[in-house]
Amino acid sequence: MKPIRHLILGTALTALFTLIYSSAQAKNIVEKKAYMFGFSASFNDSIVYFTNIQEIDSVWFSQKKSLLAGRSSYSMQLRNYCTDKLNEAHRTCIVIGDKKRKKVEKKYEKMKKMYTQNKKTTYDVRFIPEEDFKFVAVDMSQSESQETTPKPEKKNKSPKDQKGKKGGKTPPPSKK
Repeated sequence: MKPIRHLILGTALTALFTLIYSSAQAKNIVEKKAYMFGFSASFNDSIVYFTNIQEIDSVWFSQKKSLLAGRSSYSMQLRNYCTDKLNEAHRTCIVIGDKKRKKVEKKYEKMKKMYTQNKKTTYDVRFIPEEDFKFVAVDMSQSESQETTPKPEKKNKSPKDQKGKKGGKTPPPSKK
């Protein structure tokens, strides 16, 4: 009787934890419109690029923290533009977005001020017109967690490669 009771209790607890865990994961929701701008810089030169604040239709956000889903895809759009059209390869691109235009405008002005009014370093600030570059909405409905990068698979070590295990020998420390 006791083993059956423990089995039922264990199954119920497992189902409860699974339900709680699955509902706690961040899910993506689509918003009718959102606002974003892009920024591109390089460690090789002092040129920085800003896009205008753009209104994008059907943008996905994570439900839990209201972060822009697919940020890496939007950044890649800007990076590809810089590489293909501006002949500026290997640039670091970021995208800042929000559901409210006021928040994006505030971040835009802060970043613009940081690069135009910096007394220590002078930057060549260039603006990309909206006619030349426009963000394209990214569909995040297929995958709920495209933001996470897959972890590399661990390679199985042969007994010879394992240190400190029986059968494998650790080489003596080298003297320099």
